[in-house]
Amino acid sequence: MNKEIVLTGITTTGAPHLGNYAGAIRPAIEASKDENSKPFYFLADYHALIKCQDPERVRQSSLEIAATWLALGLDVLNAVFYRQSDVPEIPELSWMLSCVTAKGLMNRAHAYKASVAENEETSGNDPDKGINMGLFAYPVLMAADILMFNANKVPVGKDQIQHIEMARDIASRFNHIYGEHFAIPEVVVDDNSATILGLDGRKMSKSYNNTIPLFETEKKLRKLINKIKTNSLEPGEPKETKGCTLFGMYKAFAIEEEIIEIEQRYADGIAWGEMKKVLFEKINEEIAPARDRYMTLMKAPDHIEEQLQEGAIKARQISVPFMQEIRKAVGISRIK
Repeated sequence: MNKEIVLTGITTTGAPHLGNYAGAIRPAIEASKDENSKPFYFLADYHALIKCQDPERVRQSSLEIAATWLALGLDVLNAVFYRQSDVPEIPELSWMLSCVTAKGLMNRAHAYKASVAENEETSGNDPDKGINMGLFAYPVLMAADILMFNANKVPVGKDQIQHIEMARDIASRFNHIYGEHFAIPEVVVDDNSATILGLDGRKMSKSYNNTIPLFETEKKLRKLINKIKTNSLEPGEPKETKGCTLFGMYKAFAIEEEIIEIEQRYADGIAWGEMKKVLFEKINEEIAPARDRYMTLMKAPDHIEEQLQEGAIKARQISVPFMQEIRKAVGISRIK
């Protein structure tokens, strides 16, 4: 039986936070144990270079993200876990795909359009100010990540749906010109995945500097949770769960019975200080065992590198022969 190929990338621009964990990492870890699928998980370090020109940050983030996934129990026997830059066939494929991708398609990419719109508001006559070709061509590299391994399904957040649609368009165009080589990937959006708000009430994001790092110490975790903004309602006054950052976080970590109980305590007017204490204990209970493993792994970078290299070997067992096929298809081959 051919296993379904599922692919997920993690950009190496910072330490994973609670939002990453609840929304993407935790469900991906569970999926890595599905024997009916072949999951591919990679550190997207080439993608990191689009917005981050701090080499040490990219290196440190690669270490932290790899340690995080391993500490949380990624099944590296079933899944292929690798670093994007360890598979040179990916950027080679990206160039070939660029040569069949219409510029007009890239012009419509949300990230590029947003940057242009911001420039038009602030920079006057230069709509492309500060926009590099990495940002502009980002969807092509993402398509290469997906098509290199003929992924059938690509789990993403709603903000990434367009990129998967572009990958489908690019694959179809290549297939039309050179013959059927690429599977057409399907986008997978988990409407049940948790979206966690940050310290300031906006979506938790490194861009907003409002995150709670996943593996903070207990002391720092408690301190950060205590900093979460709340309204001025006093203890005893009924409180709304809708739109409440504390409740949203708790819901991402609690079971249904616990959620119902907390909803009642909100109606009864739970004090914000008490709710923050309950939230800390719930998150720490789930994270603490993996935190200990993470701290151990961070002291053993050689072991992490070994895992990534083993993953790269498995990835290249697929990418090298497939790239030979693609080269032949486009006419790049040795002269006989």
